[in-house]
Amino acid sequence: MTDSGNGTGSTSSTGPQMPEPVDRRSLNLPNLITLSRLGLAVILFWLIYVEGFWISAAILFVVAAATDAIDGYIARKYGQVTTLGRILDPFVDKIIICGAFVFLLEKKADSGVNSWMVMSVIGREMFVTGLRSFLEQSGNDFSAALIGKIKMALQCVAVTASLLSLSPEVGGPGFNLFRDIVLWAAVVVTLYSGLTYAIRGFQMLRPPKPH
Repeated sequence: MTDSGNGTGSTSSTGPQMPEPVDRRSLNLPNLITLSRLGLAVILFWLIYVEGFWISAAILFVVAAATDAIDGYIARKYGQVTTLGRILDPFVDKIIICGAFVFLLEKKADSGVNSWMVMSVIGREMFVTGLRSFLEQSGNDFSAALIGKIKMALQCVAVTASLLSLSPEVGGPGFNLFRDIVLWAAVVVTLYSGLTYAIRGFQMLRPPKPH
């Protein structure tokens, strides 16, 4: 999962461009894949809620993560980047990641997820999303940085490990230790990425130095 939309849309050097209209062309293959990921998220949350299908839930989560890479690739390769896609893609990504952490929090005695982790993930996503929206409306390019992609990859590994650890066939002292390490590593990188985005954003907001 990326840290931005399924398109790489850019702004001109002279200011923000008017967004393209949302019409029938927006219902293209990349955006349909993105919408299908939202459906997968609902099924994933249900599987976590009812319990007992941990391996299936982990596989479903990995499939959803893979579709994120697919829709972005198709959108860029075939010139199907749309305004709708740039809105939907990061929204669905955050629903899946934040929602998975919230539902796993209910199983905190066994999942390894605690409230500090959930607050770190949700707080970071809310802050960066708000900052990106403000800056891009002002005509600044606030696209995802490498640390954001690393953060998302670690979060995906952490959620998958947490789901698998709940399965009697997979969970155990050794695997649970690996799960806890990955979970805390994801939290640390999440907070660090939020800090780097904040520094980058505030630098953009500073007035230019007079010559």
